[in-house]
Amino acid sequence: MGLHPYFEGPYPRAYAHRGWHIDELTGCENTLAAFRRAVAEGFSYLELDVRASADGVAMVHHDATLDRTAGHPGVLEQMAAADLRKVRVAGREPIPCLEEVLTELPEVRVTIELKSAAVVLPTLRVLHRTDSWHRVCLGSFTERWLQQARAVAGERLLTSMAQSSVVGLRGRAWLTALPTPLRSLSLLPLLPPVLGGLAQLPRRFSGLTVVDAALLRMAHESDREVHVWTVDEPQEMAELLDLGVDGLLSDRPDLLRTVLQDRGEWS
Repeated sequence: MGLHPYFEGPYPRAYAHRGWHIDELTGCENTLAAFRRAVAEGFSYLELDVRASADGVAMVHHDATLDRTAGHPGVLEQMAAADLRKVRVAGREPIPCLEEVLTELPEVRVTIELKSAAVVLPTLRVLHRTDSWHRVCLGSFTERWLQQARAVAGERLLTSMAQSSVVGLRGRAWLTALPTPLRSLSLLPLLPPVLGGLAQLPRRFSGLTVVDAALLRMAHESDREVHVWTVDEPQEMAELLDLGVDGLLSDRPDLLRTVLQDRGEWS
């Protein structure tokens, strides 16, 4: 099939994680204002989260409830889209629907994190209506949700790796780093299959290092990129870029941009 068009954007991949929700937009994560600002600041890649409203609309919001972001007692998936539109994130910005974001920002590439089973098909319908297959990557912790999306959408859909695939990739990287006699024990059949066109994962998880040179080598040998979340310290950004990661997701896009500019890697 060749390289997916998602990868035709600037490299390294610099993501505004949930948009530009700093400065005067502090607290306005996953809002259209935050996404507009990120694009205006020069970002070509965004990350956002989606959940389904009670009437099946893909809404852009991370949490299952609205209390943290909007001080509202509601549960998102129990509310209709029209009612959700009346809620204000950080007291000022409406919760957008996915279609609104993709329509208003037609040039930007977006990783969309599926936060529930109910939002899989509504998200695919939005990608179809907006013809956004070329600029979207679907992600999720849950493999069966991504498998459903792949089965419905076919090869036009790019997905990242779910948690089980990350375990498979990490396990294979550990095995290849073992001395040859131990490697010959062949534990590969016990590892989960690695599915997805790229890996978006944390540098560390529960005290274990996830992203290291061995994992990057394993991913790159299978023509997969590795994007690391959520990296907010300039020193760690530089360390990971030096290690060879292909992209960074950050809640401090201002600092990420400065690091890339200092390295001569900002487009």
